[in-house]
Amino acid sequence: MDTIETPILILLPLRPEYADEMAVVLSDPKLHTFTGGAPLTAPELRARYERLAAGPPGWCNWVVWSREEESLVGYVQATIDEGTAEIAWVIGTPWQGRGLATASAKALVEWLMKQGIRTIIAHIHPDHAASAAVATSAGLRPTERWHDGEVRWERTV
Repeated sequence: MDTIETPILILLPLRPEYADEMAVVLSDPKLHTFTGGAPLTAPELRARYERLAAGPPGWCNWVVWSREEESLVGYVQATIDEGTAEIAWVIGTPWQGRGLATASAKALVEWLMKQGIRTIIAHIHPDHAASAAVATSAGLRPTERWHDGEVRWERTV
């Protein structure tokens, strides 16, 4: 998988050794307000990262490295299947509001389009205004479709 670089961040292909730092980045229970669940411990996250790294080629996962912070601040992911990618992004609470989610999502969408992906999808809770703003900035638009209580957002090329 490619490393994806922008002026403010680098998307690094996910590796299990990022688990310790990412467990801290993702430790705020508020990150699960709209998605459910709870923060994972470093060993739980390492096991998850090992599964993701060993998964099929369509499982694409990156951690987000902030050039300004010189640290990991979140992750992005894409599940690719026959010209369609379902994407998601998470930025740790201390780094929110700095444009990192928007920059990450835009970089991911641009990379996917260069790979020939024609449809990009995200599912966003209807009350999650920040994620809706990120999706809009990345060129996705809400549809009338819903999935598990979330609005399907889409960008089709």
